[in-house]
Amino acid sequence: MDAVRDNWRDVLYAFGLTVEISVLAGVIALVLGFLLGALRVSPVPVGRAVAAVYVRLVRNTPLLLIMLITTFTLPVLGLRPDINLNDWFGIDSHNRMLNLNFFVLCATGALGLYTAAFVCEAVRSGINSIPIGQAEAARSIGMTFGQTLRLVVLPQAYRAVIPPLTSTMIAMTKNSSVAVGVGVTDATFQMRKLNNDNGDQILQIFVTFAIGYMILVFLISAVGSLLERRAAA
Repeated sequence: MDAVRDNWRDVLYAFGLTVEISVLAGVIALVLGFLLGALRVSPVPVGRAVAAVYVRLVRNTPLLLIMLITTFTLPVLGLRPDINLNDWFGIDSHNRMLNLNFFVLCATGALGLYTAAFVCEAVRSGINSIPIGQAEAARSIGMTFGQTLRLVVLPQAYRAVIPPLTSTMIAMTKNSSVAVGVGVTDATFQMRKLNNDNGDQILQIFVTFAIGYMILVFLISAVGSLLERRAAA
């Protein structure tokens, strides 16, 4: 355990970056996923088709490939690789608690776009679990599709959506380890670095990082369980 103890600051920073990527990607995934889920059940054929194509395309594309495409496409579109949003927001460049450099942004965006497809399906299944008669009754009294979805369907679907969304957020947090493929120094990168430098402590290093990921997963599960209990109350 000497390797982990001697580099505990780097280990904490790496897990902090993993949390940062997961939280930001989660926000992107939830917002985009709910919009796509609404499109999947909308009365507009074009909207349903666009959402369906997005979901099928993204779900059948490896996450690493999406990250690589994002990383190499954005510079072509004019976003310079030396961009760092820390400067834009006035965050100290030496601040290790928040890192918004180009590679982190690419990995976060790609992870959010990828996870949104799974959020969409969770939302769609939750909406479809509500008897169609309720939506028809709302429409019969003059409610628009948006009003019906927001005021009648989603409040009832909320309870059914929480378990699959929790599983999706857990999978997303674990998928954040793929960011190492585009040069992000997250927990997986730090684990590999320590393994390369300390070949005689590989098992201890693996166990330490496994426990770290288990703690993150446990926290997400706890939040999901709390929301589920509140929804059932």
